[in-house]
Amino acid sequence: MTTEDNEKPEVEESLFEAPPMGEQERMVEAILFATAEPVTVKDMAERMPHGCDPAEALVHLRKRYEGRGVRVVKVADAWAIRTAPDLGFLMQKETVETRKLSRAAIETLAIIAYHQPVTRSEIEEIRGVSVSRGTVDQLLEMEWIRFGRRRMTPGRPVTFVVTPEFLDHFGLENARDLPGLKELRSAGLLENRPPPGAMPGMPEGDDEDDEAIGQSELFED
Repeated sequence: MTTEDNEKPEVEESLFEAPPMGEQERMVEAILFATAEPVTVKDMAERMPHGCDPAEALVHLRKRYEGRGVRVVKVADAWAIRTAPDLGFLMQKETVETRKLSRAAIETLAIIAYHQPVTRSEIEEIRGVSVSRGTVDQLLEMEWIRFGRRRMTPGRPVTFVVTPEFLDHFGLENARDLPGLKELRSAGLLENRPPPGAMPGMPEGDDEDDEAIGQSELFED
């Protein structure tokens, strides 16, 4: 066997020499960090240089992340970097959902606030149009109105009144502290629109969400 034959295997072995384990850990860490979905050991091996042992690198990497803010965890047959369970509350985000009331709901709420206790038929008489069940249900769901006492009249109709939640939302001590028209408009509860018929081209009809009513009629004492 010649010297050339003895050197050839050494050359081939050096071509496929795996990176140091510390470097393999860095590779596995980079893969897990950059991938949103968990990654299997097989997928890691396909991405890493020939001869790497991602399974062994994972063992070392998991130990290095013990007690840290994130952990290397196994998800089914794959691996991922995840927030430590005891720090999960930091990832929660509370948002306030703004729900815009329809004009029908605003007008209905205003009538109840300024005329309570008031029945559905009385609301419809003031508005000049019928009040849909959905409008009342929305206000009930928001806990801004509630059922009041029944009227001692034929049929004993139920009345509606505003709730403490409604007063608290607007910083009111009681219903007598309700704001006037100017304050309601500045709070966004009323549109700066003229009475019906004053706006050219405004369609007239009895649709609940489109039928306008005069503000002086709506908020009369």
